[in-house]
Amino acid sequence: MLKTLAGRLLHFAWRVIKAFLSNQGILLAGGLAYNSLLSAIPLVAVVVMSLSYFIEEQQLLETISAELVLLIPSHADTLTQTVRTLLENRSLISGLGIVVLLFFSSIAFRMLEEAIANIFHVPDHVEGRSFWMSALIPYAYIVVIGLAIVGVTGVTAFFETFTDASFMILGWELSLANLPGIILYVSGFVGMAALFTSVYAVLPVIQIQIKRAVIGGVIAAILWEVVRRILVWYFASISLVNVIYGSLATVIVVLLGLEIGAIILLLGAQVIAELEHSAENGVPWYVDPEDKGESATS
Repeated sequence: MLKTLAGRLLHFAWRVIKAFLSNQGILLAGGLAYNSLLSAIPLVAVVVMSLSYFIEEQQLLETISAELVLLIPSHADTLTQTVRTLLENRSLISGLGIVVLLFFSSIAFRMLEEAIANIFHVPDHVEGRSFWMSALIPYAYIVVIGLAIVGVTGVTAFFETFTDASFMILGWELSLANLPGIILYVSGFVGMAALFTSVYAVLPVIQIQIKRAVIGGVIAAILWEVVRRILVWYFASISLVNVIYGSLATVIVVLLGLEIGAIILLLGAQVIAELEHSAENGVPWYVDPEDKGESATS
């Protein structure tokens, strides 16, 4: 019997890692990262092209760039410039081109759904999601992401009107000049946690408790923020990727960041799957249902 919380956490973490590796989690993360790389620019382009009819393009790109820093910290500017170039030439994009953009922007979501299904083993008696539902989910996510960007852009633009203002609090002058940047950062983190939570709550075919999905989403977002800062330091300080890969460095760095993000996302899903497995067998979260001896002593 595990007597301490630390011991229980370590035991549970080892159980999650074993199940993750057993489910080919690293391989799934690699496939998800590759498909995300294919989807990243088309997804951002579709969102920006749609919203540019309602929001000033430069302001929209600034918001997108600030949010991309949370996803791909080392090369957010490069991706933003690529999207800017695509927007400048959007008059050349035909109806077929728009269909192609929509198709590629949804590839990552389809791969993610398959990866989540592999983590959450679906019983034979549970019916799978219909073809049309699976086809519509990626575009529903695109619409939600677009609405979120509209909200963030609007709030940021509103507070930018107060950047010259300042307040005196207990003799200290408090300036609002940095407020828009703080709002972008906080909204990006909250949006990341909400995105993780929605993936855990919506994509699995089986029923997942909202509480567990929220916990998994917040933990995954915090873990990604820690890893993101480590990646920024690593690529800025000691990385030799530019020397080794030359002109391919941007693609390699983006792909590596996406794979690490995919591992974190799928690990969060594995945590929830193990919690669900324990609950279904009527044992505490830290007890492995497959360990009969541990279950009996607990």
